[in-house]
Amino acid sequence: MNNLQIMQLCRICKFRYGELMDARGLRERKKQETRIALSWAAIRLTVERGYAQVRIEDIAAEAGVSTRTFSNYFGTKGEAIVARHHDRGRAIASALRERPAGEPIWEAITAATLAGFALGEPVTEGRVPDPSWLAGIRLMVAEPALQGEFHKAGAAGEAEIARVVAERTGTDAETDVYPQLVAGTVAAALAVVTRQWLGTESPRPLEELIREVFGRLAAGLPEPR
Repeated sequence: MNNLQIMQLCRICKFRYGELMDARGLRERKKQETRIALSWAAIRLTVERGYAQVRIEDIAAEAGVSTRTFSNYFGTKGEAIVARHHDRGRAIASALRERPAGEPIWEAITAATLAGFALGEPVTEGRVPDPSWLAGIRLMVAEPALQGEFHKAGAAGEAEIARVVAERTGTDAETDVYPQLVAGTVAAALAVVTRQWLGTESPRPLEELIREVFGRLAAGLPEPR
């Protein structure tokens, strides 16, 4: 085989490899879209009907897939409901990893948190949610059967944020206090944001709440005056 033939073969292999990667990327995107659709379907139905009145079959039908497809993504309806909470934690960690290395830590975390909350439900983005929707959300997050799933999702997100903070600061996420403390503070701050947002019939925009809460942390949490 001469050099020209080798070059031609390499081009063909490179083209086919690119096609394969594109196909895999498309499959992964479709899988992620299906997962998101199932999770939002689970949330919508739970908010509208109440947790006990929602079946896996209902969630699958709402998302336009079979129950078998549902089982490829989630083991229980609780997992599907809490999946967006889990995804948000991962999204915050991922966005933090992409922030400039020299950016002050709380500025970076604020920007990453805002990016993570861009995963919000389309029906509530940019406007005050309907009171009935808020009431349903309150019942959903207080549902005893979901507390274990919420705890697992929160712990996973906190651990991932700690790892990213450790990367940024040259510390160890498993043994050093700093990354664990920062990640725990982020988790506590997000809990405050959630309580504030759900605690009124006319909640402030999430972005505004996030900026206030994390701004106070960045300032060293001074006493109110």
